[in-house]
Amino acid sequence: MSRTKKSRSRRDISPTHLNAAAIDIGATMHVAAVGPDQASEPVRSFGTFTGDLHRLADWFTTCGVRTVAMESTGVYWIPVFEILDQRGFEVIVVNARDAKHVPGRKTDISDAQWLQRLHEYGLLRASFRLKGEVAVMRAYLRQRERLLDYAASHIQHMQKALTQMNLQLHHVVADITGVTGMAIIRAIVAGERDPMVLASYRDPRCHASAETIRHALVGNDREEHIFALTQALELYDVYQAKVALCDVRIEAVLKRLRQVSSTPVGKPPPVRTTQKQSNDPAFDVRAALYGLLGCDVTQIHGLGPYLTLKLVGECGTNLSAWPSAKHFTSWLCLSPSNKISGGKVLSSRTRRSGSRAAA
Repeated sequence: MSRTKKSRSRRDISPTHLNAAAIDIGATMHVAAVGPDQASEPVRSFGTFTGDLHRLADWFTTCGVRTVAMESTGVYWIPVFEILDQRGFEVIVVNARDAKHVPGRKTDISDAQWLQRLHEYGLLRASFRLKGEVAVMRAYLRQRERLLDYAASHIQHMQKALTQMNLQLHHVVADITGVTGMAIIRAIVAGERDPMVLASYRDPRCHASAETIRHALVGNDREEHIFALTQALELYDVYQAKVALCDVRIEAVLKRLRQVSSTPVGKPPPVRTTQKQSNDPAFDVRAALYGLLGCDVTQIHGLGPYLTLKLVGECGTNLSAWPSAKHFTSWLCLSPSNKISGGKVLSSRTRRSGSRAAA
């Protein structure tokens, strides 16, 4: 018996965070847990209204809590995180995979208690989270991507309406949202039906000849298809206008970041002119990034200005959160996740990831 007690005492570990708490996040209810010596009722439930979240913060203050852990459940954790962060708590968001519950009966209360115990002993890793203006820019960039996805669906609606009228415009031009395609579609919506007149809207840079475009625009015009084309064009224009507003906000954030940055502002070195993509922002992204980072990241093969901007929006301007390139690659889930048993590699597949930076 003495040997057993002695071996158990050697395995005991001391708590890392003495004033730790945890929250099991839910859509309509949050279950919070503190240490058993911090409150007579160590587990309490709170609603998700803003007033409930402030009462949760007040309870943590009464219990002497300094650091709080929570799982990244959908987007429900964001209001809780922001309010607790504003109230001065050290809040970490952890991956649900790292905080997986032990086998047994699963309840919200046991989940919160288990999460609190893991955090108390320092067994949870905080997920990377951007702060300040970079986080604001990331929100604008993600909103911009969402709007482009919505606009793309209406491009398909325009193609469908044209196909139903047997107007083969999308077969003779590379992109119907280009200069030639949009000019012809707007003319059709405005009431023009003559193929000769429609073909005259051809841009000189278009590869297809005016004669080919004229033959492609001989179709069977019907009222209901014109109506669908008109609405799809109007909705596409709406989303393009919203994308332009996002560009204004993103450019303003980049200017604010450059003002607080210690990097000397200058012009990027000249490069061979590349063709601008249709979804690129309206401002000079390459010059803005050079003024912020102090180097031209677009010189890396495969990284254009817009892609570099999205990477900065997802990872920030300082990569010191990752000690080495290997850590960064592992965070992106691009390195193999080796499972070895008995000296034999059982699996080396990469982990699944929804990271936009990895994509």
